Amino acid sequence: DDELLKSIQATVVRVEGDCEHLGYVTGSLRDDHRQQQKDIEALFRSLESLEKKADKEDLLLLKEDKATLGSKVNCTQFEASMESLEERMREMLKRVLGQEQHWQEVHQQLRDVLDSKLDRLELEPFQKQLEETWGRMIKELKDEMSVSADDAAGIKQQLLVPYKCLSCDRDLNMQVPG
Repeated sequence: DDELLKSIQATVVRVEGDCEHLGYVTGSLRDDHRQQQKDIEALFRSLESLEKKADKEDLLLLKEDKATLGSKVNCTQFEASMESLEERMREMLKRVLGQEQHWQEVHQQLRDVLDSKLDRLELEPFQKQLEETWGRMIKELKDEMSVSADDAAGIKQQLLVPYKCLSCDRDLNMQVPG
């Protein structure tokens, strides 16, 4: 029984350690995910502002004639900017996909760890034994801590009831002579 109890206690300690580790990993993944969401939102905001700028430029370009248009737009700069933006989008997509794969791996590890742990049926008798032991200990403590009127070292007499024990300052239900 002692060996079984020690084995169960060691298993419980390992499970708690694994849970703490998984909590840390999950928090780290959650933070990474939030940061990626912020980066994606920033990219979308940049894209929207570029679209707004492009719309404004299109309106201006429609109003200007073709000769002026040729002098305002530098095709090489525009193409370089678009290539740079496309490369950043690919990089962000690659990072998101990498995080998704990492998340799946951690999720599978968590599932494997949980499958290898004790199930509730094995822990039920242990839980009952612990509850019985705790109940006995609490009852014994209450019995030891209870003070009767005869056990008090003395009382503080106030004008009104309740009376208090001089040594422990507990309320006492008793009649004081005279």
